[in-house]
Amino acid sequence: MTALPPRQKVIPCLWFDKQAEEAVGFYVSLFPDSRIDAVVRSPGDYPSGKAGDVLLVEFTLAGNRYTALNGGPHFTFNEAISLQIDCEDQAEVDRLTEALSAVPEAEQCGWVKDRYGLSWQIVPYAMNRYLADPDEGVRRRVFAAMMEMKRLNVAAIEAAARG
Repeated sequence: MTALPPRQKVIPCLWFDKQAEEAVGFYVSLFPDSRIDAVVRSPGDYPSGKAGDVLLVEFTLAGNRYTALNGGPHFTFNEAISLQIDCEDQAEVDRLTEALSAVPEAEQCGWVKDRYGLSWQIVPYAMNRYLADPDEGVRRRVFAAMMEMKRLNVAAIEAAARG
């Protein structure tokens, strides 16, 4: 029996048509502490595939467990769900935006959409820190600056916070 990774109570499952293994390989290449934990092949035919096809991919992304399901074309991602990335600095924001953004017209306020249709929020830590600042003026200026951005810019956010 295959050893499972440590238990996690809630494990998000991402639904793909047939590209779960490809997508997971891409995602785990972007983040430290990421890996494919298991590839589960279907023991029998199912509505969207045949016996032996990849059915599930269990993976760890930045230390958190996920599954990816090849469920067929019945459901697709939309902006009602996204994965938020807590970035250390502008270099990380830029690296991840370049890697993940496949639909430039969908970019707004740090949100990007990848080649599989999954939405991501690429957010520098400074952004959330300033949005939680006790000074309402800081919060308003930072929020207004963010609303004008596609890719979040740490220097511009910090300048807005200073007023």
